[in-house]
Amino acid sequence: MDEVSSTSGRRRSKPPAVLIDAHTLAGWLGMAPPGEPAAQPATGFAASEAVPEPGHLVILDVRWSVQAPGQGHEQYRQGHIPGAVFVSMSGQLSGHGAPTLGRHPLPDPVRFTDSARMLGINDGDTVVVYDDVFSAAAPRAWWLLRHAGFDKVYVLDGGLAAWRDADLPQQAGEVLPVLGDAHTSWGKMPVVDTDEVEAVAETGVVMDARTADRFRGESEPMDPVAGHIPSAVSVPLAELMTPEGRFRPAEELREHFARLNVDESTPVVSYCGSGVTAAAEILALNLAGIEAALYPGSWSAWCNTSGRPVATGDDSQPATINQP
Repeated sequence: MDEVSSTSGRRRSKPPAVLIDAHTLAGWLGMAPPGEPAAQPATGFAASEAVPEPGHLVILDVRWSVQAPGQGHEQYRQGHIPGAVFVSMSGQLSGHGAPTLGRHPLPDPVRFTDSARMLGINDGDTVVVYDDVFSAAAPRAWWLLRHAGFDKVYVLDGGLAAWRDADLPQQAGEVLPVLGDAHTSWGKMPVVDTDEVEAVAETGVVMDARTADRFRGESEPMDPVAGHIPSAVSVPLAELMTPEGRFRPAEELREHFARLNVDESTPVVSYCGSGVTAAAEILALNLAGIEAALYPGSWSAWCNTSGRPVATGDDSQPATINQP
């Protein structure tokens, strides 16, 4: 694997490609975007990856938001990237269980294999996922597919808005894929559970990807308790994005994480409300060359587990959750 020099003079492996730009995706689809091609994308993009063979490119539309979880499918029907298949956050990218597992626990591995096949994924396929809300939802599909052993999975940087901005065509209606034959190999991405989070905080960094007001406990629209995991650091996803909804360049991200005392040698865990936005933060860390573990249950699991300490404000004495 290629190596690049860090600002400290050390050598590190070049981060794998995790993003794709609209121009490259259009080329893979045999479309020529109007105007001149954009500048060659920086580190972490799939511009230099081999063009998928015909019939081996799968595009997934992961439109979902916590404020309106049911509207994504209708928006998809109104217009999406040609050939894209809609993915259900609750039905295909999440499991179900007790509140102590969180609002969006990981799906059962066997059921996720079935979902991948229903989405038309075959062994060896290249998968591109996108959404339209600052890439907050699509990375959940990216993370799960990588966790299940798929190597060639990329998030469209800037989502559907970037596709529209490039004046590229959309397709209305539903795309029904042919059943795939994908085989999965579960467990390829680092994961921690509720019992393991505090141990990471002792030697590494636990990042909270929610907005700063939720971290401080000033508001909590979804879960029964407000606040954050003690020792966690507030790193809202918006800090890692440009105003246009694209991920910041890899070097900017490395510098941002360095200010938090995080580099490629630091044990890192990311969590959010229910494990969705945290996957986007893990993508940003990967873009910077830093491997991080996902806490799938996130705050929704932590605050529903009796006896877990809760902190509020920026730096406060934690209280303890007392629930039956």
